[in-house]
Amino acid sequence: MSDRKRPYRVIISGGGTGGHIYPAVAIANQLKAVSPAAEILFVGAKGRMEMTRVPEAGYKIVGLWISGLQRRLTLDNLSFPLKVLSSVRQSHKILKEFKPDAVVGVGGYASGPLLYAATARKIPSLIQEQNSYAGITNKLLARRVSKVCVAYPNMEAFFPAEKLVLTGNPVRNDIMDSHAKRQEALEHFGLKPTHKTILVIGGSLGARTLNQSIAAGLEKIAAAGYQLIWQTGKAFFAEAQEAERPYQDKGIKAFEFIRRMDLAYAVADVVISRAGALSISELCLAAKPAILVPSPNVAEDHQTKNAMALVQQEAALLVRDADARAAVVAAALQLAANEQEQQRLATNIRKLARPNAASDIVNELISLIK
Repeated sequence: MSDRKRPYRVIISGGGTGGHIYPAVAIANQLKAVSPAAEILFVGAKGRMEMTRVPEAGYKIVGLWISGLQRRLTLDNLSFPLKVLSSVRQSHKILKEFKPDAVVGVGGYASGPLLYAATARKIPSLIQEQNSYAGITNKLLARRVSKVCVAYPNMEAFFPAEKLVLTGNPVRNDIMDSHAKRQEALEHFGLKPTHKTILVIGGSLGARTLNQSIAAGLEKIAAAGYQLIWQTGKAFFAEAQEAERPYQDKGIKAFEFIRRMDLAYAVADVVISRAGALSISELCLAAKPAILVPSPNVAEDHQTKNAMALVQQEAALLVRDADARAAVVAAALQLAANEQEQQRLATNIRKLARPNAASDIVNELISLIK
């Protein structure tokens, strides 16, 4: 694909949550697959999750002094204009030194200043919007960038129609072939092949309502004879360990963070999940029957909009956050007992998968450079 003498040089910017970081890494990995000599630099926000996750994935990252605007009046808000100016200045310095052929923004605090500076320098630029409701950073950048890669149709409400490319969300390659790893997954998690397994994922940072609902329902899950893989996030992990103790011999297992998500999907019969864009893209590729519990604590209630995009296609079930404590465990037990419904949801969700998302985005990127 590359007929140039000089390797591609690309900056990828953004982060804050796994929903921004993992697509960014998937884009980087795909660019490396197409052009192994490509040089990639990440730009994130100091103190945020990307500063550890990106180096773990094998890439270099530089941190900007930037954070979001809080909804209430805080000291952080007062320093916000200063942080923006400082980050734009630092971004210009990074661009001058690294000399990228193109830049990619994946949303999150750091992508704003970096892409603002890059577009001011007329560097080819692309943003990737993961959600069905566009984030504020991407909405502000849309006028300035060359291309906008989106995961959902009908995004003209947020972005100029002529810049839109429907690519889907890039996810880690290992999830695409997770169905072939069931045996490995059973051994990895120490589970029995004869019992069904429920997987609970509250996003990379955990989800309090989900965690409390599961903790309250452990007895029912164990009594019904189901196993449980439960990603709690850091804040709830100690509480979850305490709650799971009486049921450990029943295959109830809590984890602060699951690194091998491919194996978690491989062994799951039913998934309870938040409705972040990345989780939904993974569920589509893994083709898993899912109960979505959208987080109410996100901008513009975009997780409910993400979830409804699937519910309308009869590709997932929805339990509202406010009803989760009373309803989510009961819904999971009912779904786990109904193989016909599992099959129907799995078939419908598989139709929404976009396995070539990373490759389509990288093709757009390379065409901008050329």
